[in-house]
Amino acid sequence: MREAEQVRRVVTSRRFATGLLVMMSVVFVIASQRETDSAGWAYLAAFAEAAMVGALADWFAVTALFRHPLGLPIAHTAIIPNNKDRIADSIADFLENNFMTRAVLSEELGQIDFAGVTAQWLLVPGHSRQLAARLLHTLPASLTLLQDAQVRQFVVGGLQTTFSKLRLGPILGALLSVLVAEGRHQPVFDRLLVWAADTLERHRLLVYQKVAEKSPRWMPGRFDAHLATRLVDETLDMLAEMRAPDSDWREKFSHTLHDWISVLTTSEEMEQNMQDIVQQTLQHPLFVSYLEGVLDDVTGRVALDLAAPDSFLVEQTAQCLEAMAEALERDARMRTRINLGIRRFGATTIAQKRSQIVDLIRRVVRKWDAVTVSRKIELYVGRDLQYIRINGTLVGGLVGLLLHGARALF
Repeated sequence: MREAEQVRRVVTSRRFATGLLVMMSVVFVIASQRETDSAGWAYLAAFAEAAMVGALADWFAVTALFRHPLGLPIAHTAIIPNNKDRIADSIADFLENNFMTRAVLSEELGQIDFAGVTAQWLLVPGHSRQLAARLLHTLPASLTLLQDAQVRQFVVGGLQTTFSKLRLGPILGALLSVLVAEGRHQPVFDRLLVWAADTLERHRLLVYQKVAEKSPRWMPGRFDAHLATRLVDETLDMLAEMRAPDSDWREKFSHTLHDWISVLTTSEEMEQNMQDIVQQTLQHPLFVSYLEGVLDDVTGRVALDLAAPDSFLVEQTAQCLEAMAEALERDARMRTRINLGIRRFGATTIAQKRSQIVDLIRRVVRKWDAVTVSRKIELYVGRDLQYIRINGTLVGGLVGLLLHGARALF
């Protein structure tokens, strides 16, 4: 609700309550002058008198919350302005201990189907593309930033620093250990042998030329051809034997990998050699020039694509989002797991940061002056407080009627 609307409603309710007090005062004056004429006037005078007392008492109580009534420095009035810091602390403590606890947050977040709502929204025609466009909207600007020479130098420097702190040997050794432990190095061995055999088969002529170049001039060409053919054939046969599941070569390949893993994991010399190669590569002008060319090309292509109405990147991202939404729509168990993860993350994060959150509230309220605090609180609760004045007027009048009736009876 806008502040102007809040002000209007508070002013309207305040005028109504004040007008009711004025009306009771007028009724009291008239009824007091006529109360000897009939019992009805006496009852009306009693009602108006008690209503005025109730209205004035509640007016004093409501006004005393925000200011001194009639400007008089009466004790225990202007309660909110005089205690704004204590009110700020109380509000912060109340929020921290009653709203931002892990139990409360988990219960509230548990009622929200984050994954389901997201999936349903993405499946609405056009929504996934709209989200994809928004996600990729800042990409051209980010890539354009990389065209700046100082930014590029910073990125390259960051790469150099990052790689200088990484121990590449243990990382590569761990990767090889996984491959060897799961037996995935054997298909690699097979592929290498197949590649070697195919390459040798395709380059028979080259082998013949190399044999002819190295053989004596007096050697007949037919002998060179026969030698080259035998050499290629025997090598192919050896490669075929190496591919056998129980070949010694396969076992030697496994042992060699284990040796490499050991060297990569423990050898400081190997680690230093790899670091030198990486740093020399990153600092080499050709690499820097190549990286700049790649960045320029990628930046230009991405900018052109995203500017097009039928952007390929946007379309592919939208399709990925739709596929994810369809998968979530079908898989209730996955939605439950995602919701549980979001609930745990949200509850834990907010609960851990609740002290900072309530400290922010406390600091903001403390910075407000007394007039601002009173005005803001009055805007939000002032209308309800004016209804207290109205009720006090009516209830006071009814009590006055009852008392006057009891006095008349007894």
